[in-house]
Parts: sequence; C-alpha cells; structure tokens
Amino acid sequence: MKNKAIALLLAAAAAAPAAFAQSDYPAKPIKLIAPYAPGGSVDVLARTLATHLSTELKQSVVVENRPGANTMIAASAVARSPADGYTLLLASNASMVLNPLLYKKLSYNPDKELRLTNILAEAPLVLVTNSQTGIRTVADLKAYARTHAGQLNYSSVGLGNPLQLTTELIKARLDVAATHIPFNGSAPALTALMANDTQLMVDVAGTSLPHIKAGKLVAIATTGPERSQFLPQTPTVAESGVPGFKASTWFGIALPAGTPAQARSTLQSAVNKVLLDPGFARALGQQTLAARQPQTQAQLDEFLASDSQMWRKVITDNNISLDN
Repeated sequence: MKNKAIALLLAAAAAAPAAFAQSDYPAKPIKLIAPYAPGGSVDVLARTLATHLSTELKQSVVVENRPGANTMIAASAVARSPADGYTLLLASNASMVLNPLLYKKLSYNPDKELRLTNILAEAPLVLVTNSQTGIRTVADLKAYARTHAGQLNYSSVGLGNPLQLTTELIKARLDVAATHIPFNGSAPALTALMANDTQLMVDVAGTSLPHIKAGKLVAIATTGPERSQFLPQTPTVAESGVPGFKASTWFGIALPAGTPAQARSTLQSAVNKVLLDPGFARALGQQTLAARQPQTQAQLDEFLASDSQMWRKVITDNNISLDN
C-alpha cells in the first residue's frame, strides 16, 4: 500500500510540470511562419495579426517569412515543429487543400499533421476582360464564346494556381470553352489581357482594381457568395445565372496536429477576438483583403471538406498534376 502511495505521488509530481505548462500558456514568444515574401498584402496580414495577437495573448508573436515551393516550405516546417502551440502556420487553400490534390509528392500531410483553427481573410477574386471584347456580363461572355468559337483565351499565372482553377470552374459551370494561356506572374498575364491577346482572367481584386478604375479592364463578376465590398456594383457569378457558385483564395491559422487542446483553444479564442476587432478589418481592407467572421471548429472542418471536394473535381476533370 505504501509503495502504491509513493507511486501515485511520483506520478503526480511528474505530471505537474506539464499541467502547469499548459495552464501557463503562452509562457514564451510565439512564431508565426508565413509562406510568402515580405512586403506583399499577405505578409501585411501576417504582421497585422501578429500585432493584434500579441496584445490578446500578452506575449510576443514574431513573423518568420519562409516563401517558396507554393507554400510547401513553410507548411513542412510547421508540420515538423514541436506540437506545443508555439509555432503557427499562416495557412491558405494552397497549403491545406490544393497542394495535396495537385502534387505527386508532398513533404507534409495537412490532413494528419496540421489542424486549421481559424480562417482570417479572403482575397476576393474577380473575372475580368478587356475593353475591346465588348463583354460586360456573364450572359455577354456566353454569347461571345458562341460567336468566337476557338478564339477565346484566358490568362493565368500558372497551371494549378487557384486563379487558373477558378477559371476552369467558371468554364465548367457556364459551359464555355476557352484556351488556357499561362504566364510567369500577374503583370505579364494582365498585359496580355489588356492587349487582347487573351480575353479573360480571374484575378485577385486588389491587383485588377486599379486597371478596372482606369477603364482598362472590365469586371464581369466576382466569385464570392456575396458582392465584394471592393466592387459593390459588380454582380457575383452566383447572381449571374450560376446559383450557389463560390470560390475564393483564403488565409487562416494552422497548428501541428498534436498541439494540446488547451493551447489550441487559447489560440483559437484569441484569434477570434482579433477577427471581431474593427481595426483589424480596416487594416486588411487597406490591402484589399476581406476579414472573415469567427467560425467553430466544426464549421471549419466542414468548410475544408467542402472546399477539397470542389477543387478535387476541377483538378480531376482537367487532369492537372504537378511535379515538385
């Protein structure tokens, strides 16, 4: 009996540091790994979140940029990091959904090694044409495709990119044929569009907006479930004859899958408070990013499953596969 009591005391003593560590979380600075180069709008998102999150958690949150390999370098680093709540990934639909569907070999497994805890923001997407086509609406696009069979081309920034996949999704839903012309970057893709070498492109609203305002591009429709705050006069694809259509580029927070529940809950709650801060939404709006409202874990899991199912069909139907 005495030995049993001693064993229980020793077990309690051994468990005490772990229990204390979790209840004391966060006890040291947190690292937020961003898969993008410094200076862009998504980097600003990461740094804006880090500032607000530091205030909520009363602990430093430091952004570390690890760009490259279509977010795989950063995602792999977080997947292999200690599951203690001190290393976060600025996740996206590329890292959590598209990469596993596109690449033959992947250095991490988002389903088993990462856990999405929040969605922070969306980069609104817009279907644009140039002023020479005469296309103004989705109905115009369908008519143009019929009368210019084999002559309709669309720009993209590369095979398997979310913008290219969204264009393929629109083509399928509208039953419109258009040839994919990939470019190495947004600038040459838009240049070709404005020169009428191509006639369509799905682009991030923030990139196309100056050209739309200057009259060089025409916004046909946005791809979200609701009209974009940045293009309020432009209808959505859904309200243009494709009910239920929605596609977006989104960004969120993911943790190593084995992160203790208490640390995960603390982080999730703190990020949700940041999402409700009007100052955070305003800062994102200046980067043409739309802040999202907090969601429960069940809603996030359901969203991921739905997003994966939608893009899996697009990728499979178009036989898209990428090498690392």
